[in-house]
Amino acid sequence: MGFIPFTLIDFFDILLVALLLFVLYRAMRGTNAPYILVGIVVVYFTWVIVRALNMELLSTILGQIISVGVIALLVIFQPELRRFLLTIGMRQKEFDFITRFFSNRKHSVTNTSPVVSACIDMSEEKVGALIVFRRKDDLQFVIEGGIPLDATITKSLIKNLFFKNSPLHDGAIVIDNNRIVAAKCILPVTQSNVPKSYGTRHRAAIGVSEMTDAVVLVVSEETGKISIVKGGVVKSKIEPQQLGAALKEALGENERDAAANSDMGETTTADK
Repeated sequence: MGFIPFTLIDFFDILLVALLLFVLYRAMRGTNAPYILVGIVVVYFTWVIVRALNMELLSTILGQIISVGVIALLVIFQPELRRFLLTIGMRQKEFDFITRFFSNRKHSVTNTSPVVSACIDMSEEKVGALIVFRRKDDLQFVIEGGIPLDATITKSLIKNLFFKNSPLHDGAIVIDNNRIVAAKCILPVTQSNVPKSYGTRHRAAIGVSEMTDAVVLVVSEETGKISIVKGGVVKSKIEPQQLGAALKEALGENERDAAANSDMGETTTADK
């Protein structure tokens, strides 16, 4: 009995399949999808065994189920497939040169000082808030669902937008290129399994951060605790004195960039 020929192409074939399975696992992690996938595999192998045993009736039934399996998979795994495709499409670091070639977007350092100050006040007053910072990925699908604005970032404006009696209190505000571009935005809620202690704001923050590279700042209305959400991961219980540095780190803005923007921060401080 001879050995099965194994070429370099076979090696890369196996490597790519392993990589694909790993990415699929990352996309499905924390959801019920793996259990559903196990069920589908069990049905398939049952059909193979039944067909081998010539059990015609059961084989026909299972065969009909499997024949529409592709459509069923698209329906069942729609959230996971969307996340998987977004994961592939958002590999900005690997393909950043393509992004720069096709995009005219200029990235400026975000003026976070008034945001941090407003969030600390709202935390003490237990006023809920949801603030989305756009980075590279487009957030037009979020902005279109809200009320468009084009306002300078100030502490008083942020607090007024999230004031409990304000008509814009519910939903999120979106900050893009140092402007508040929308308010009362509805964010996609995560389909992942998250702690039951997370409310609607945290679930929405996780949802939009899973779909895009946005950074989301959350102030809990129940506890007043401040959280930063990025890439579906929640960094919670942030102390007020650490909030500014934590937000800068999440946004990927170093101290040198922050210093370059200090003049704008000092100008806005007068609004406090």
